[in-house]
Amino acid sequence: MEHKNSNSLYERSNLKRVPELQQIVPQGANSFFQFMGEAFAGNAISSRTKELIAVAITHVTGCPYCIDVHTGKFKKQEGSVEEIVEAILVAGAVNAETVLFHSVNAWNTMHDLVVNELYETTNADKLPLVKQTRPETFAAFDQFQSNAMKDGAIDAKTKQLIAVVVSHVNGCAYSIDSHTKKFKALGGTKEELMEGVLVGGVANAGYVLTHGINALNAYDYQPNAVAQN
Repeated sequence: MEHKNSNSLYERSNLKRVPELQQIVPQGANSFFQFMGEAFAGNAISSRTKELIAVAITHVTGCPYCIDVHTGKFKKQEGSVEEIVEAILVAGAVNAETVLFHSVNAWNTMHDLVVNELYETTNADKLPLVKQTRPETFAAFDQFQSNAMKDGAIDAKTKQLIAVVVSHVNGCAYSIDSHTKKFKALGGTKEELMEGVLVGGVANAGYVLTHGINALNAYDYQPNAVAQN
């Protein structure tokens, strides 16, 4: 496919190059799309909820293609703007939480508490010590997180599931532990938990795969060609 130079790195029309990716690496690309189809099928979690989880995850990865695609799919399933915004707020709260949880690791280093183990399960118990250094700021975050996680257009249980999946994408063991326990306490099942995690895996992999389009665009770039707006 001939590619025209553009001043924009992200255009919806770029997705037309996805079939090229499938032609270049058919086995790998087709395996991914099969994985995606199975992961997003309605089961313990409805396909609608899975698209909502994907919307949250794509805001963590920051992929414009993925945000557009999954938001569009959720809209087609009669998803509301309120649900989208609440899911985004959950993702934002967990993203910030990940950074704050990891502050206990910095705390340990600053206080010469590290001998060898960098990730003890009891580290999270030291977060109140960190909070004492900036109580008003941490109180503001706690209020934000509390509001983001409570029942609204999305029920609290689903929000905890979204939080678990975001925690996996962030790779934060503290958040995974905390939100999984809260999800279980709200009646969440192992089947729902694992289906949510699989959606997170697809969304994370899709973030990388769709950026293969940008790689193709860069590879085909012609320095002397006239840029198309």
